[in-house]
Amino acid sequence: MELRQLRYFLAVAEHLHFTEAAAHLGIAQPPLSQQILKLEREIGTALFIRHPRRVELTEAGRLLRDSAQRIIDDVQQALVEAQNAGRGETGRLSLGFAGSTVFHPAVASTMQQFRHTYERVAVSCEESNSVALLDKVGGRQIDAALVRMPLHCRDLVVEPLVDEDMLAVLPDGHRLSRRRRVDLADLAGDPFIIFPRTIGPNLYDSIIGACHAAGFAPSISMESPQISSAANLVSAGFGVAVVPSSMRQVQVEGVSYHELQGKPLATGIALIHRQRERSPAVTNFVRIVRQYRAAARRSSGQ
Repeated sequence: MELRQLRYFLAVAEHLHFTEAAAHLGIAQPPLSQQILKLEREIGTALFIRHPRRVELTEAGRLLRDSAQRIIDDVQQALVEAQNAGRGETGRLSLGFAGSTVFHPAVASTMQQFRHTYERVAVSCEESNSVALLDKVGGRQIDAALVRMPLHCRDLVVEPLVDEDMLAVLPDGHRLSRRRRVDLADLAGDPFIIFPRTIGPNLYDSIIGACHAAGFAPSISMESPQISSAANLVSAGFGVAVVPSSMRQVQVEGVSYHELQGKPLATGIALIHRQRERSPAVTNFVRIVRQYRAAARRSSGQ
């Protein structure tokens, strides 16, 4: 039994006339009659009572009509679902976030665009540090991740999303807290709060390297568990910190944020995913990240 035969049968069952059914199907009447006879022989019983100008369904035909319609509907639904999955309109996306990335508007914007465009894709999120997310993407534990740059991503593909400058975070009452911009060298005598090198070695080294270039080795008073927790420790009086500019979104009482003078100290957020990615959901998310990046460049005149 072929799906084509069921469709032919349903057309005749609807029109109760072979010629009209053939016209509806866009085929000649003799091939239609032959396929119905073949179906009847395969089933072993007549499906229609033939009259000179019309046909009517037998009891077997009436039973088959309902079942055949369900079969055709199920096949059509399966085709639609397969097509949707192939286009990434359904399915799943497991996405990792480095904790400090969630405060940047670019991350919220790309997520909102993805949810709006692919609302039937189930998205699961996991927060961790960039190095751990790097390993999870490489180990296929998650599909992709938004990480803090710079980061050595080995054989993974890096899709830059947004760049941002680093800022100094000072406690209220600090001798420089009234300045809009501060020189990193002016913080040489302050204790520094910095995240552990293990969670972002490249960014850690760039901060330490900037201090050395400013003429001092920072005295590290405390390590914050994450980049995002540094401002809270500054507020508590443990020292000063250097954080991404998007951390201004964190409303922490008792601190102020200041641009750095001289050569800018920069970081960025990027999406990492595996090479030759076959998941349509990941491919669609990558496309949205690229669109955001391109639109941001156009708006800035780059």
